[in-house]
This record gives sequence, structure tokens and C-alpha cells, in this order.
Amino acid sequence: MKHKVAVSTNTYHGFSLEEALRGISAAGFKYVELTAVNGWTEHVKSTMSDAEIEEVKQLLKKYDLTAVALSGHCDLMDEKRLNDFVDNIRLAGKFGCEFIVSSTGEAHFGEKEVVADELLAENIKKVLPVCEELGLTMVLETHGEYGLGSDLKRIVDLVGSKSLGINYDTANVLFYGGKYPEDDIKDCAEEVLFVHVKDKGGEPKEWDFPAPGEGHLKLVETIEYLQSKGYTGPLSTEVEFTEGFTMRDKKEGDLEVVDAAVKVAYDFYKKHGFV
Repeated sequence: MKHKVAVSTNTYHGFSLEEALRGISAAGFKYVELTAVNGWTEHVKSTMSDAEIEEVKQLLKKYDLTAVALSGHCDLMDEKRLNDFVDNIRLAGKFGCEFIVSSTGEAHFGEKEVVADELLAENIKKVLPVCEELGLTMVLETHGEYGLGSDLKRIVDLVGSKSLGINYDTANVLFYGGKYPEDDIKDCAEEVLFVHVKDKGGEPKEWDFPAPGEGHLKLVETIEYLQSKGYTGPLSTEVEFTEGFTMRDKKEGDLEVVDAAVKVAYDFYKKHGFV
């Protein structure tokens, strides 16, 4: 089955947005997930002027890419951050995205989130009307204390809105939740509306996320199970390499490493009939 296959620009952490779009397009992709994560990967920002937003739109046009989603992680447990997330929802709308992605707590640099299903559900209910107004679907990423699909299924069920679903990150369920995706997916497949296709190398808790097909996760089996349950949504690639590579200042030759990984990802989708 064919899908809209995309790449998260977070794959190009430490590089410019144009460098990201150029590499993604050159690999063969037609869709992109823009990243607006404050303090981490800030390829786009909710504070952008209309002129700056138009510049990004022109870059997308230049590289023949469509923004299918915006990753705008905010701490949804913290009511004070809800306005920030609403700003990101509106930013996603300006780029014509279909999906807005967030983890339940801060995706990077945040304090340890507290598991509080009712609080999380109530806060999500406060921002969903903006998604509905703009025709966006909000998807919660398997991450942190809500690292398994079953954890997020509880929240989706509590909220009870067609505008909310799961962004299933295939590597995060192992890294955070300790379960392999081909098993975990069976607990939440019907609630999955978006997928981060991310592979895993090394030990379960080791920051090692190579290009799809270059790790040890059963990605094809997981995607095909989702398809068997009716999944027709996007497959968005996220490659986070090793902690050492991602966190250090970039040097000559690093961009070529990322571009090569993105091409490996496209070839993976092509090989398995996903594009």
C-alpha cells in the first residue's frame, strides 16, 4: 500500500531549513514534517512574521515539497504552555498542514513529566477546538512517561474526539516503553493516525536511531500490521543518529551523512512498496 512518505526536518537538527528541504527533496520525497520545537530544532517558529512564513512557503515550492505535518512539541501537562501550543497549531494551519504533533511533556530539556491522565485529557480538550477550526488533526507522540501506544490510547479514549489520535514512533516505544513495536502496536492500532518511522540500533536505552532498515526493528511488520487495521496515513521518517553526532556542533561532511541517511530511508520505502 502506498502512503504519503515524509521526513521530519528534526532529522536535520543543527542544519538550516533549506539544507533540510534540499536533502529531503533530492532523496525523492514529496512531503515534509516541519519542526518547531522551542529550544531544540527551530526550523519554523510561531513568532515568524507573515514575510518569514512566505519565505518558507517559497522554499517548499522551490523543492517541490508539501508540509503534511508540523512537530510543535509543548508540555501539555502545563496549562501555562497551552497558549504556546495553540500558537503552533495556528502555525501549522498557515503552512496548510494536516497534522500537528506533540509529546505529552516537553520533548527535550523539560522536567520529568508527571503521569496524570485526567489533567492531560482536560488540557487537550482546551486546545482541540483550534485544531477543529483549522481542519487539523492533533496526534500525541509515544514519548517519555507515555512511551507506549497503550498509554496514549488511554488519553485518546478519555478525550473522545475524532480530531485526536496517536503519532506512533516506532523506536520510542522501545527506548521509553521497553516494548518492541511489532508487539506494542497491537494495543493501539485503531487510534494511530500518524507514524514516525524510526529505527533502533544498539541497546534499548541507547540513543542510536539509524535510517529505516539499518537498525534491528521490525518496521515492515509493524507498518503492515497497521495497514491490516485500516491505516492509510502518512509515514514520516525521523533519523536521530547517535547522541554524539546529534548533539555536537556540526562540521564539514556531516550534512552529507544526513543526506545519505535520508536517501536510505526513501529507498527503504520504495523497496517495500510504501511509495
